[in-house]
Amino acid sequence: MLAGHKTLLWDLDASGGAGYLVGVDPAAKKRAEGLFSKDRDAASLIRETDYHGLDLLPADESLRALDEQLRDLGKKRRLAKLTEDLSAHYARIVLDCPPVLNELSAQVMRAADMVIVPLPPSPLSARAFDLVVAEIRANSDKRSPPILPVLSMIDLRRKLHRDALAANPDWPVIPFASVIEQSAVRRQPVGAFAPRSPASQGFAALWRAIDARLAGEA
Repeated sequence: MLAGHKTLLWDLDASGGAGYLVGVDPAAKKRAEGLFSKDRDAASLIRETDYHGLDLLPADESLRALDEQLRDLGKKRRLAKLTEDLSAHYARIVLDCPPVLNELSAQVMRAADMVIVPLPPSPLSARAFDLVVAEIRANSDKRSPPILPVLSMIDLRRKLHRDALAANPDWPVIPFASVIEQSAVRRQPVGAFAPRSPASQGFAALWRAIDARLAGEA
């Protein structure tokens, strides 16, 4: 999380991975989709986390049909309107959506000030990135939000990874590290239990890159 910014992490993936990783269990009642279909007040769903300045809008299984619900609603800026309302209370809103291109991802792209795309160094990832770029341009109302590619799972022992890093020296880098896997075991961000690790430093550099890019767009 960026120091000095009150941040909302909005989990839009029905699997609830973002909430799991910050130690927040899903509520007994599955109500997340109500924000879209019933105009439910977001404040009633937002949960505090154990990390200062970070709140969570959790996902649950009710979001499994969200893509279809958004198409049925016919409101292409439904998510954008919700984030605009929430921005009165948060300096940063992070939208975590499933890695698929559909109506939900299109809504995210319309709402976003920046799109962050993690890319393992492989030809298939490069192809997927080209598809994301095309999708963003197709779903932007006026101008495309800036895209920040992030090289993830980088292992400098591998030539393909070194070549990807050399070809994209300005992209943030998240290393391949067992401490990142431990994040899911501990249900804590890497910075909470291994703040001096290369992985934690990589995430900190990513946040600085995000902040700098957003400041440049302001």
